[in-house]
Amino acid sequence: MPSIRSEHVPDGSGRPNVAYLIDRHGRVARDLRVSLTERCSLRCTYCMPEEGLPPIAADKLLSADEVVRLTTIAVRELGISEIRFTGGEPLIRRDLEDIIAGCSQANPGTPISMTTNGVGLKRRAKRLARAGLTRVNISLDTVDRQKFAELTRRDRLPAVLAGIEAAVAAGLAPVKINAVLMPDNIDGAVDLLAWCVDRALSLRFIEQMPLDHDRGWQKATMIDAQTLLTVLARRFGLEPIGRADPSAPAEEWLVDGGPSTVGVIASVTRSFCQDCDRTRLTAEGTVRSCLFSDAETDLRETLRTGGSDAELAELWRYAMWEKSAGHGIASEGFTPPVRTMGAIGG
Repeated sequence: MPSIRSEHVPDGSGRPNVAYLIDRHGRVARDLRVSLTERCSLRCTYCMPEEGLPPIAADKLLSADEVVRLTTIAVRELGISEIRFTGGEPLIRRDLEDIIAGCSQANPGTPISMTTNGVGLKRRAKRLARAGLTRVNISLDTVDRQKFAELTRRDRLPAVLAGIEAAVAAGLAPVKINAVLMPDNIDGAVDLLAWCVDRALSLRFIEQMPLDHDRGWQKATMIDAQTLLTVLARRFGLEPIGRADPSAPAEEWLVDGGPSTVGVIASVTRSFCQDCDRTRLTAEGTVRSCLFSDAETDLRETLRTGGSDAELAELWRYAMWEKSAGHGIASEGFTPPVRTMGAIGG
């Protein structure tokens, strides 16, 4: 194996000598999530504090070239088959088109997607598609303007809806809508699903996870998957489909006989940790193997001090080998991670 230059190498004891990202529990990471910034144009109550997250210093943030290099190592050396850019809000990055184009040119044929709140997407959707972006997931928790403003602390629903239309027009298909279930917005779930069905958009509801900055999450008050399905079934016929791919986070249901579907990502009550195939790269260039683990491995230092692709790949392999078996939310001693969702990247 190549030598390791970093002094902060995880214990790779017992890891098989294979190129791909396998962990101690036999799972293999194929899906890479890359956070590009902690900044966001919204302040969703389940994610961001009202004043925003502490800024990352410019010299700590990965540059466009560094992002391209690390994602290329992930694809060529580690077996990653899909790249998704997240934030914060990736549209905050002015060089986003350069990042997408660089990744697309370096890794032809690899799907490149993005999770976004849609604010500002209207004017950039065509350019992003030309750069190589293949599809988008757009966060939209409600189509009620007042409720949207309350949840996001910003009156930007028209901008998000315009961004969705632009994504469809640009061919960034399938356009998927992500909605986080909140206790005070359960009644709006029916209207949101009807809105998506009318526009042939794929909707996925997500159970609220303990990743909020204000630490207000409580399992006793969160809306779980079964409660949501009961509410939706009062208006729609739901036929279970399940998961097309075991590692896919969303269980799906056919709506009123199809062709529309609705998905539920029940990270808390129907954990799919045993099938997780994700690895995460933070905006500062650290590998984070699990949303709920504070363990991170620094690649930026090795990257900026002349480390080779082989050395960076080996650091990444060792980091993934140490991935925990699950998030442990149901355990008595569970403690939320120090970083919140906006700082980790979804």
